[in-house]
Amino acid sequence: MPNHPTTPLASAQINHDHLKVELVEPDGMPPVVKITWPSAPSVVDPKQFGPVATALTTAFAGATVRLTQIRRDRKL
Repeated sequence: MPNHPTTPLASAQINHDHLKVELVEPDGMPPVVKITWPSAPSVVDPKQFGPVATALTTAFAGATVRLTQIRRDRKL
């Protein structure tokens, strides 16, 4: 979705991978939430799964709060 207004909602560093959550608002079309996942699977040591799960949950919770604020302010 190039060349459309995009608002970052959240991001997270998961091991060596980067996850992004953005609000994309194309002209003449409904807005969408775009989630950019790493291009390859993330491999996590079972002992580190807790912190990784926490980072993912925190990113999605932050994106939810940010999107709610945007919807309130812009009446999306």
